[in-house]
Amino acid sequence: MRHFGIIGKPLVQSFSARYFNEKFQREGIDAEYSLYPLDRIEDVAPLLDRLDGMNVTMPFKQEVIRYLDGLDETAKQVGAVNVICRRIGYNTDCLGFMRSIREMLRGEDRRALILGTGGASKAVQYGLSQLGIAWTLVSRTPGEGMLGYDELTEEVMRDVQVIVNTTPLGMYPNVDGKADIPYAWIGAEHLLFDCVYNPETTQFLAEGVKRGARTMNGMGMLYGQAEEAWRIWQV
Repeated sequence: MRHFGIIGKPLVQSFSARYFNEKFQREGIDAEYSLYPLDRIEDVAPLLDRLDGMNVTMPFKQEVIRYLDGLDETAKQVGAVNVICRRIGYNTDCLGFMRSIREMLRGEDRRALILGTGGASKAVQYGLSQLGIAWTLVSRTPGEGMLGYDELTEEVMRDVQVIVNTTPLGMYPNVDGKADIPYAWIGAEHLLFDCVYNPETTQFLAEGVKRGARTMNGMGMLYGQAEEAWRIWQV
């Protein structure tokens, strides 16, 4: 039997465990997929040798890199890892994101705001760049070249067409959370993409729907990255 799993914290609603175990059962694959909630990244070391493949979720997508033997070219450029195979790190989040958001983009979508600066944000930064969309990061503790949430003026909001939430705000079970942006200046010209997939419609997306914006949650991104992870594990 082959053994796969996911590390992160929390893992209360792990899509990956359900997705892969159902896949294994449906396709008669002799394998199992388990959850490995870690309090600290140092505990990943024994798992790297025990598992045939691993997913990585928050908050370890960047921290795990120092425990690996190498990165593929995309993971190097992204600076974050969400898939591990034979101690090599990969990033399939960016591919899942690009495949998902591409169907919603219009020709006039040229500028974006990315909410958050963690591992998911890095994949989105890479994906938007590949799609030819310029982006600006928004952070609670903005560094050079970033914006703080209190700097999101009407002019800033009207100047962008795409807003991507890469933070866990609004994710189950804390479904009432949402990014602190000026929703009053969002309209039909905007596309709101939330990397959160549970619930299906977060408060962030609900605000967009209310104002006629295009909206998309993270489910397509999740399926896309999972399919690519399985391809990598089979190579």
